[in-house]
Amino acid sequence: MTDASQGTSSGQGFVPPAPPKPAAPPPATVATPAAPAQSHALPANQLFDQLARIEDKCSRIEDKYARSEALLSRVEDKVENAANRMNESARQSDLAALRTEMRGLADRTRRLPGTGALVLTAVITAILTVVLMVAVQRFNLDRLLPQRPAATGTTVQ
Repeated sequence: MTDASQGTSSGQGFVPPAPPKPAAPPPATVATPAAPAQSHALPANQLFDQLARIEDKCSRIEDKYARSEALLSRVEDKVENAANRMNESARQSDLAALRTEMRGLADRTRRLPGTGALVLTAVITAILTVVLMVAVQRFNLDRLLPQRPAATGTTVQ
């Protein structure tokens, strides 16, 4: 025994059917006139009102769920944006540290002598070495230099 008011607008069994009512107990053996059976069934209008209230509640729950879902979506977007900003900030601080390091390195390399200064130093060093060796030989200063011991088995003349 199915009532048409138990269906919903979705077409599925929204409200489960009521369980079947147990059979009425057999009449008592007392000799009294048979009383008419009382029905607990609600009128159709009340069933429709109850169904309308249930549908209204369901729609409010769906609205709350949709609002909660939208709120969670906005929170997720905000968290994602904050994480992106933090990553960008970390990259910026890494870049700033790298720039500082590169500035220090550039300053140190700028203070190094250039190619011209290195060539000039090499030429001056070569000239001074030659001049000093000639002076040592001319003034017979080579005796001031320590003598190397002779190798064994060879004679020095």
